[in-house]
Parts: sequence; C-alpha cells; structure tokens
Amino acid sequence: MIVVGIDEVGRGSIAGPVVAAAVVLGKNKISFLKDSKKLSHKQRIFLSNEIKEKCIEFSVGVVSSKKIDDINIRQASLLAMRKSLNKIKTKDLQVIVDGRDKIETFYPCKALVKADGYIKEVMAASIIAKVYRDKLMENLHKRHPKYFFNLHKGYATKKHIDALESFGALKEHRKTFAPVKYI
Repeated sequence: MIVVGIDEVGRGSIAGPVVAAAVVLGKNKISFLKDSKKLSHKQRIFLSNEIKEKCIEFSVGVVSSKKIDDINIRQASLLAMRKSLNKIKTKDLQVIVDGRDKIETFYPCKALVKADGYIKEVMAASIIAKVYRDKLMENLHKRHPKYFFNLHKGYATKKHIDALESFGALKEHRKTFAPVKYI
C-alpha cells in the first residue's frame, strides 16, 4: 500500500472556503517538511512548488462558505477531504487524515491527531492546502480590498471584524459563525 496524506485548512476562519489537499509522495523526499503552521509564507510557497514537482500525485478539494453554513464546518471539512481523495488516481492506498475523524472511503483510513506534525504526506498536504487557500483569499482581497483578506485570510482579526462592522458581510462570509451572525 502507498500512503496518501490528507489535511484541511480554513476550519476556524469566518470567511472563505475550507480547503483540503491529498498528497501521495511515495519514496520521493521533500526537504524541510513541517506542519504548514510552522513555516513562513515564503517557505510554504517554496515547499508547495517542490511537493508538486516531486510527488506522485496531489489534489485539492474546496467547500464554499455557503455549503459550510448549510452542513456545518465539521461536515464541510470531511467533504473537502473526500473531494481531494476522490481526485487521486493512485490505487491501493492507505489514507491518513489529520484530526479525529476518518473520512468515508473504501480504502483503509486512519485519523491521527496532529498527523501534520509527523506524517510526511500529511505535512505535504497541509502545505498544499494552505498555499492554495491563501491564494484564494488573496484573490478575494483583490475584489474586496477594504476587508484586508490578504492580511488575515478570513480569520477573525480586529481589522477583519472592524471591516465587517463598517461594510457588512459578503457572500464569502460564514453566516452561521460568530461574529458574522451578529453583524
């Protein structure tokens, strides 16, 4: 069996999608792999490119803020992970998911808390997902610069909450999440 690592990003955000990535590395080595949260923006971009070049295969699954509001963040995260896995063409997989919840798949699947800190395929998935989502949020910033999505990536910073209070919620905001639901 070959390992496919899966991780998601954007779960705690109040705007934008949740994004998951699935990565199959095989015997390919990637230098300096770490959990994406322990890397700088430049390091993540560099490693994302290296992972894409050297991995056997990777894919991304995205679930919109509207869908998150419809089904809740836990279910949306699992859906994003399944979407990313379903695009992988490699067969005979062992699925390792970061977190407490396994995803529905006919492959053997393990959910491991903090797997993004010690399973190389999950580290790689965390990096791919984070870079992909950050780019989506930077593009959202270009359309709505007064919300500063390029700085906070949709998380509930003071600057973001101030913009929400001044300009209201966009369709990309998660209407079921505080403080959005109170504005």
